[in-house]
Amino acid sequence: MSSNISINNEIENYINSHSLKLNKIQKEIILYNESLGKIKKMQIAISQCHFLHLIIKITKIKKILEIGTFTGLSTLSMSLALPNDGRITALDKNNETNKIALNFFKKAKQDDKIQTLIAPALESLNFLKEKKEKFELVFIDADKENYKNYYEASLDLIDQNGLIITDNVLWHGDVIDEKKNDKLTLSIREFNSYINSDKRTESLIIPLGDGLNVCRKL
Repeated sequence: MSSNISINNEIENYINSHSLKLNKIQKEIILYNESLGKIKKMQIAISQCHFLHLIIKITKIKKILEIGTFTGLSTLSMSLALPNDGRITALDKNNETNKIALNFFKKAKQDDKIQTLIAPALESLNFLKEKKEKFELVFIDADKENYKNYYEASLDLIDQNGLIITDNVLWHGDVIDEKKNDKLTLSIREFNSYINSDKRTESLIIPLGDGLNVCRKL
């Protein structure tokens, strides 16, 4: 049985140069994030942008919930894949980065597809449940300690065959390092084990970026 190839920077650059081309505003967001120092790591990988795009196109999804928006790269990547009548509800608690994201959405002429809610995500999720909202895809990329709570809330907001995609589930490889037992690493390990044993869903970890868990509700 052949093993998976190890992805270094050169191979990643080759993959990106031979894959779906980024929109000019996606490129602008990436360039802006490069100026932010360490917090630029909150941005999703380019390969993940392409993956989300293709998933949405293939499944013909029209209604998306995003938990964690940052400066808007993932939001915009998904919005660009949606049809004209598609919609994204994007949750974040940081008003300053949300203003930046909104500016990018407007420049890309996608702001009519995107609604942002600024509040702690669990509050916004409860609000959406009270409104009996339903989504076809939930993308989770927020504070890791609440991943399990976000996952549970998301299950109430999707129907059968709905998707939950969660970022950072390989956590820079620390999930397999027995010497790494900090709070965030333990949270990710617990989350991965929890989903793997959940009989309400079936899931797959894909080694794109920092690891994506793709979960389908049964």
